[in-house]
Order: sequence, then structure tokens, then C-alpha cells
Amino acid sequence: MSQISIRRAEQGDLPALLAIYNHYVVNTHVTFDVEPRTLEQRQRWFDSFADSGRYQCFVAAKDGAPIGWACSTKFKEKAAYGTSVETSIYLAPGESDQGHGTRLYETLFEALRGGDVHRLFAGIAQPNDASVLLHLKVGFRHAGTFTQVGRKFDRYWDVAWYGRGLD
Repeated sequence: MSQISIRRAEQGDLPALLAIYNHYVVNTHVTFDVEPRTLEQRQRWFDSFADSGRYQCFVAAKDGAPIGWACSTKFKEKAAYGTSVETSIYLAPGESDQGHGTRLYETLFEALRGGDVHRLFAGIAQPNDASVLLHLKVGFRHAGTFTQVGRKFDRYWDVAWYGRGLD
């Protein structure tokens, strides 16, 4: 049986994380990127994370190979938003509904408790029942929905926003 470990993202994980993300870019509406990202573009994303503070990234690994991640990034540019972060979580196809997302988020939340973070937000392109259920399970609550805010695959998509405190 395979072992799943949760750990900080490492530089060597980046190609696998890129492949997982690009699967969702090409095949789904859950991210509003419409073109696959390059390794260079994802490197800039990866470089924004630290081992402590507001912006962190954790990986779920199966037998050492990344199968998903959860991260926190800047919510908005203006300084007063500084103690709020946006969270994201992605799992490789076939790895959902096994508790990996819950474990990833719990690890991220615990790490963020020392980093001057007050609120967490997640935007979920609709429909996405699995992501909504995960976010509700870990304490997020629906804050509002932006209707027809993104266009991908020749249609408009809503984004439901969820929030929670870190306490």
C-alpha cells in the first residue's frame, strides 16, 4: 500500500506540480488560466513561498512523488488586506475523495497560525461540488458569488467565494 506524506513543497516538486496544474488548465474550468503554464511561470509562483509567514505551500506525496498541494498566496495588493490570504488546493486526477485535501489544508492552516494571518479566502469556479464540500468540511463558509466573472471554453462561469478565520 502506498504511503501518503504531507510536507513542505520543494524545488524538485515543481515539474510534477506544474503537470497537475496544467491538467486543470487544459481540461477543466476550475482555474481561469486558459493556456498551460510554463516551468518559468510556475517558478515565479513557487518563489513566492517561504518556510513561515503568510505564503506557504505544502505537498501531498505518494511514495515520494507529489500528487497535490495546498498553498496560501496574497489576497489583494492593498496593504490593509495583508492579513488575509487566498488559499488554493489541487490534487492529481484520481487522488480526490481520499482525505488528502483535508490533510493538506489542516497542515497549511497549522503552519499559518504563526504568520500574522487573520482570514483565509478561496474562490471556487462553479460548479465544483467536491471543492465546495472540502472547503465546508475544513471550516470555510460561503461569503458570496461573483456571477459570470470568468470566460473559458466559450462560456461564462461563476465563482463562489468562501472564507474562514484562522482561529
